[in-house]
Amino acid sequence: MIDGGYYESIYLTIITIYTIILSNKYSHYPNSRLSQKSVSSKVPSIILTVFLIIFIGCRPLHSAFVDMWNYTDSYYRHIGKPFSYDSNDNNLIFGNGFRYLSSRSIDIVIFFLIMATIYFGGLYKACCKLFPKDTLYAIIIYLAAFSTFAYGTNGIKAGAAASIFLLALGFYDKKAICAILLWISLGFHHSMIMPISALIICFVYKNPKLYLAVWFISLLIAYAHIGYFQTLFQGLADEKGAEYLSLDSTQSGGFYTGFRPDFIVYSAFPIYIGYWAIFKEKYSSKFYNLIYCTYLLSNSIWMLCMYASFTNRIAYLSWFMLPIVLVYPFFDKQFVINQYKKLNIVAWGHLGFTLFMNIVYYGFIK
Repeated sequence: MIDGGYYESIYLTIITIYTIILSNKYSHYPNSRLSQKSVSSKVPSIILTVFLIIFIGCRPLHSAFVDMWNYTDSYYRHIGKPFSYDSNDNNLIFGNGFRYLSSRSIDIVIFFLIMATIYFGGLYKACCKLFPKDTLYAIIIYLAAFSTFAYGTNGIKAGAAASIFLLALGFYDKKAICAILLWISLGFHHSMIMPISALIICFVYKNPKLYLAVWFISLLIAYAHIGYFQTLFQGLADEKGAEYLSLDSTQSGGFYTGFRPDFIVYSAFPIYIGYWAIFKEKYSSKFYNLIYCTYLLSNSIWMLCMYASFTNRIAYLSWFMLPIVLVYPFFDKQFVINQYKKLNIVAWGHLGFTLFMNIVYYGFIK
């Protein structure tokens, strides 16, 4: 079995190789391809998805996967105990499903495989719906995100909820299915109430200029270290949410607290791309307008809570949308010359940030 300490390096190596191959392939595509109505073969995407499900789902118990120990300990404490449905569980679907599997004495590997299937399978299906002609490249770009590996191996409950949310976006044109999937997402992790609320707000009123202004104001508030909103949200949250929003630096989840310029730069990448596409290149899409505004509002809430002990987990409530917001216009329709070459620049910049943070920042600087 592969040592758990090598998993992220193997994962990033695979993603980098895929990016090299696909970016080279896309660099030869003319803009005229954007107007062609076609659907790409799903076989390569399915093979990659199945590999990731097995690779991640069957990972060993290792210190590199912090929350895996907590899930394992809790799972074995419920082994063989009678199952009782708890309607008051904060994570209604996940919590009851977790206890049910444990009560049936099902091997914990099956639990982790189910979670990996929801996480990577949900991503695969979402990309099939959102990027039917470019599914594989869209998946690779998403996998290259700074937080994707972590939430497939560590914060798996939030990761699964996020993938279901993305799948709901894929059914944006079918409101009933979209609503059901959003409810399921909330049932996996109660923190999804924040991006779901942001999505609803932006569905009612989607003016990117307004949300850009909100984002910049939130940035100024964070820079000035004004803690009013963090305290307000902490008072409104449940016990677990209040813990995440606390200022106890000893409970930081492995991330240092304080003003995070690295996180801001990462968060701003899709914001700049969206601004450039919408206002400079006159790109127009009702769906993109919705997800762009939703991302802006969700990320603004994180900045108001930037000094929280678990700032990375709050940031993830917008970051899980980041790769979709980042590249959607490039795959959607023609709006700029040499569009695929510009897409490749964005894809490499996105992957480059992840590689820098993992190899240089956390490897040598921090």
